[in-house]
Formats: sequence, structure tokens, C-alpha cells
Amino acid sequence: MKKLGMVAMAILLGASVLAGCGKNSATVNESAAASSESISVTAEEFDLTSDGKKIYGMMYKPEDGKEKHPTVVLCHGYNTNADMLDGYGKSWAKKGYLCYAFDFCGGSIGSRSEGSSLDMSVLTEVQNLSDVMDQLLALDYVDSSNFFLMGQSQGGFVAALTAAKRAEEVKALVLYFPALSIPEGRRALYSSLDEVPDEEEIMGMTIGRKYTEDAFNLDAYEEISKYHGDVLICHGDKDQVVDLSYSEKAVEVYDHAELKVIEYAEHGFQAKTAKKATEYTLEFLDAHLD
Repeated sequence: MKKLGMVAMAILLGASVLAGCGKNSATVNESAAASSESISVTAEEFDLTSDGKKIYGMMYKPEDGKEKHPTVVLCHGYNTNADMLDGYGKSWAKKGYLCYAFDFCGGSIGSRSEGSSLDMSVLTEVQNLSDVMDQLLALDYVDSSNFFLMGQSQGGFVAALTAAKRAEEVKALVLYFPALSIPEGRRALYSSLDEVPDEEEIMGMTIGRKYTEDAFNLDAYEEISKYHGDVLICHGDKDQVVDLSYSEKAVEVYDHAELKVIEYAEHGFQAKTAKKATEYTLEFLDAHLD
């Protein structure tokens, strides 16, 4: 019975955590963009590079006549891509924020960035995000003093890890249902790295051994606690993929964090829950502008 219990937990914290990173995301686009604002927005493909690989991205630029803009980098979850963040990018750009959403290398079967899912891990995505930050911060229309990261699910975990490494450059951090459970899930699924196969398929995408190797010995909370700036976490009370308790613990380890529990929201905000998350986020971002 104990073994069966561990298997069930492994499924919940391992495969299900990964699978849920893309769950319900497709409906976010329209609902998140419901906010009205007079600022027009230009959305165009804006490719960057990471470790010699092309990074496909979309830049959402507010046409408000300002030379520099506060900037938000948006990070998608497992086996999704930048399209899932289109609504947020457009909505927040209408409020004056320059937004950039990109595909992680090997981050999904629909990724337009170069790289294989067999080589992808949380840490390779941290490197992707860090490289993206370097190139964005070099742009003359990016306000480096008001530079924010946002991520959902696995992308939230990646954003949290990256903020911890580059704390002085990240003004504040926004996390939607962050998959801080991934390391625990990998350890629950495999008792040692010797058991990890070279390849495994999880919800339509084949990942390589590197995914588990890089996550296996991560202490999620020790790592993210190295970020001492302000953090907003939005998490649904009906999330059956990443339990709300993971975000509750994150609030305890961060110096300055606020958790917004969104009623009736599952793993992936949509319709009214996406609108509520957007309201919380814009209020949070506006409060942190210089």
C-alpha cells in the first residue's frame, strides 16, 4: 500500500505537474485581453538567441510616444509556447508595459525556437531566460530600472530561479501557479538517477534524461528564496496539478511575497479567473514603477 501511495504521489507531482503546465491555457488569450485602454499596441515577431540557438519571440510595444517603457518578460509552461501568453502581452501593453513572450528551446512540440525537447530542462530554460534578459536590457527603449519577470507553471518556476540569480535586475516578480513541485515530483517518480530512462513521453512530448537530472537535486525553496524583491503569486483554489500549498510555502520563504488565491481557478486561468489575475498583476506592477 505504501508503494501504491508513492506511485500516486509520483503521478501527481511528476507527470501531472508537467502535463498541467499547458492545461487550460488556450483560452487565456482572449479573456486576459479584455482590459480596455486607449493606448494602441504593435505586436511583431522579435527573435533573439540563446547559446547559439534562435529564440522565437513576440514583442508587444505600447505606442504611447515614450522613449522607454517598463518591461515584462513572460514565460510559458511545459509543452506550450508564447501564443498562450498573447492575451496577457496585448492587455498589459495597452497599459503602457513593453511585453516580450518567447518560446523556450525544446519547450514544446510547437516551439518555434531551435532546440530539442530531449535537451530541455528547467535549468536550460533558466539559461534561455537569462540570455533573453541580456538582449532585452541592451535595447534603448527598455527601461532597465523597471524590468519584471512573469511566468506560469513551469515557466513560473523558471522565472523564480532566474530572478534569484539576477536579483538586482529584476524589479519584481509575478508567478502564476508556479510548478515549484517539479523537483519533488521527479524524486517521487525515481528513487535514484540510475532509474531514469534516456527518454520518456509525458503528455505528448518526449523529454530526455537531462530533464530529471537537472531537477532531481534542486531544492526549490532554498533557490527561490535568494530573491529578496517583491513577489506576487496568483494560484487557483481548484488547482489539481500543482497544489496551492506549494505557493503557500513560497510566500513563507520569500522576504516580501503576496499570494492571491483565485476562487474556482484550476491550473490555467481562463475567462473570469484570467481577468482577475490580470487585475492583480497590473495593480502590482503599477505599484512598483519608479
